[in-house]
Amino acid sequence: MHLGLKSVAAGTIQLLQQLGLSRRDVSPAGLAALERLAAERDALAERLKTAEALADRDTLAPVFNRRAFLRELHRTMSEVERYKTPAAVIFIDLDGFKALNDGYGHAAGDAVLTHVGRMLLDSVRESDVVGRLGGDEFGVILNRASAEEAHAKSEALEQKLLNTAIIHAGTPHRVRASFGVHAIAISEDPETAIARADEAMYAEKYARREQAQAFSSF
Repeated sequence: MHLGLKSVAAGTIQLLQQLGLSRRDVSPAGLAALERLAAERDALAERLKTAEALADRDTLAPVFNRRAFLRELHRTMSEVERYKTPAAVIFIDLDGFKALNDGYGHAAGDAVLTHVGRMLLDSVRESDVVGRLGGDEFGVILNRASAEEAHAKSEALEQKLLNTAIIHAGTPHRVRASFGVHAIAISEDPETAIARADEAMYAEKYARREQAQAFSSF
């Protein structure tokens, strides 16, 4: 006696449909084999999904790696071009990170990078993207955000980082970072957008250094 249709798993029904068969075309033994095949396929798909997610993650901070960040940036830029919606990239460079690594060790540096990644993730919307671009550099993609909104968000992130103490091995560390904002332009490629945000970050870092020197001369 054939199994009733309701007792057949959804994955098996889908497989039957893909093969152009109905349940009545398959014997009980064949149906059992298809159920095992469907279960194996679903398990493989889940493992593949997990592997892809791990491949997208940075090795240290809980954010995207550079490759995945560039992919998401390309996706955002396609939406900007197609729908004419605004979006922006924020480039973030941690100030004095080498000195922290040299003075307190790489474990302290790793703790800072992990903290910054989590702070950025907690401070943006689910539609936004955070990635570590390399070393002590991070990037944020703000989807559907104007240049003014991106600058305001950048300032808020800078203040939040300044006001947060990172405790490692009983020692508090306060980290300052330089931020650069670039409003994504139509027909721009991801690497160019990141480079322009990087240039904006260096301009801010230079201006801050010049301001500090001016004050110290009084």
